[in-house]
Amino acid sequence: MCELLGMSANVPTDICFSFSGLIRRGGATGPHKDGWGIAFYEGRSLREFRDPQPSYVSEMARFVRDYPIKSRIVISHIRQANVGGVALENTHPFARELWGRIWCFAHNGQLSTYDDLVSSHFSPVGTTDSERAFCWLLGGIKDQLGSERAGMIDPLAEIIKCHCDRLRERGVFNMLFSDSEHLFVYCSTKLSWITRRSPFGKATLHDEDITVDFEQVTTPNDVVTVIATEPLTRNETWHSMQPGELLVFKDGAVVRRLV
Repeated sequence: MCELLGMSANVPTDICFSFSGLIRRGGATGPHKDGWGIAFYEGRSLREFRDPQPSYVSEMARFVRDYPIKSRIVISHIRQANVGGVALENTHPFARELWGRIWCFAHNGQLSTYDDLVSSHFSPVGTTDSERAFCWLLGGIKDQLGSERAGMIDPLAEIIKCHCDRLRERGVFNMLFSDSEHLFVYCSTKLSWITRRSPFGKATLHDEDITVDFEQVTTPNDVVTVIATEPLTRNETWHSMQPGELLVFKDGAVVRRLV
């Protein structure tokens, strides 16, 4: 299967450290060699990098790893293809516009059935079950909330949770999803998260011999949450999500939890 990486922070933050661990799993320490992608929110817009090459050998991935792009919400994905060929159009994350915002989505897992997931508002470009599920989910949000969201986080979270529960009935559906303000994280089988805040300490990656002292690169007011399929560090305590749980992060903090 694929692996996910997400970040929510209260200040623009780079994800170079965590991304260094993730891309090693794309062909070096893991089998996820069928493409990778990462998306950084800048206000309501999105800076995207995607490549169907294995992340471990991708020059573009090395550029992103070494260039400290700062964002408050990041969604990343490394792919092990199950449905749809190895191609740029099948590489996550996927993005669409709704209500003047760019919505971004990445999925880990596989759905047993998906041809009937049809939206009258959004259509897939590629041939993955993931993109079809994304279009169906975003179309369901538009159908149920109308022409504008108007900041209604509670009904939005409930609609997302309901749709994710229905998708989970079709197979494995772990998801990262954002409206540029919140990061929605749904667990079907396996996701973990960690929130780093003052007093900061040191962390060492599982997949690379890299250690960072966050005390040296943060301020006392910073709050940064990282979400991953598998914990990325070996000397920190990560929290495991429950199957069927939806967490909503804003500015690095959990603002809603639905189970």
